[in-house]
Amino acid sequence: MRLTTPAATGRKESTTATRSRARRALRARRWAGWLFALPALAFYGVFNFRPVLMSIQYSFYDWDGIGASTWVGLKNYTAVFTDQEQLSSLLHAFYLIVFFTVLPLALALITASVLRELQGRFTGALARTLLFLPQIIPGAAAGVAWTWMYSDNGVVNQFLRAVGLGSLARPWLGDFTWALTAVGFIGTWLSTGLCTMLLLAGIGKIDGSLYEAARIDGAGPLRQFRAVTLPGLRNEIGVCVTITIIAALASFDVVYLSTQGGPGTQTMVPGVAVYNLAFNDNRLGAASALAVVLTLIVIAVIAPLQRLFREK
Repeated sequence: MRLTTPAATGRKESTTATRSRARRALRARRWAGWLFALPALAFYGVFNFRPVLMSIQYSFYDWDGIGASTWVGLKNYTAVFTDQEQLSSLLHAFYLIVFFTVLPLALALITASVLRELQGRFTGALARTLLFLPQIIPGAAAGVAWTWMYSDNGVVNQFLRAVGLGSLARPWLGDFTWALTAVGFIGTWLSTGLCTMLLLAGIGKIDGSLYEAARIDGAGPLRQFRAVTLPGLRNEIGVCVTITIIAALASFDVVYLSTQGGPGTQTMVPGVAVYNLAFNDNRLGAASALAVVLTLIVIAVIAPLQRLFREK
């Protein structure tokens, strides 16, 4: 039979009391954290989450924003995939991924690798500054500037005529064949600098001894790029892809300021289509349905990519 002494009982009670106080202190700190975050959460709920819920609600109604609304169920969602203009806007958004994501990422990988080899600090700093300049220019301003550059007497056509390719000159944003591609190159110009800066930061974190070991093993620049640089930039590439795909699918300012979806509907994208449906056609239900579908598409595209690029 084991006897418990008063001293042992006291130590046990003291330990239990200490643990209880620690748990209370931990709960108090957690509640304190939520209290600090509460103002931000309140603003997010009022200005972000509530409008999303309202858009979902509106998407089931036929409503002009002023008069009485009529319940139409899934009719607005059906129209997204049967109405030619709305469906083509979604397809155009996916086409823009080539120019907002694929081309900028490829150019950024090449540029970042070249800048890593530049030894002069001034040259590297100047190149970084020039590359990042497009990122600080608002998309609306870029759209206006490129509208002038793409005009018949703009910089692009003047350059083509100067190098003997005047037969290729055209009003690019008014051409039914080339308008969407021309808009896409504006996105390439805007995205390349950001991707380059992110990849340069990632290259700076790669251990230099890995490159040294690769050189000792006889690896050339291309082999070093494949074996050292690309694996080391897994996270940064994931960030670039995520940001630029969202920019492509949710593009609005560049397209609206440069073409407003024209000529015809050749450059219509979901963002501009939602704006037109809501404020020009007074069809808030249809606009909300398209916005909800676009949100779901963005989530469906980004979620697998996040898992793909997650560091193991």
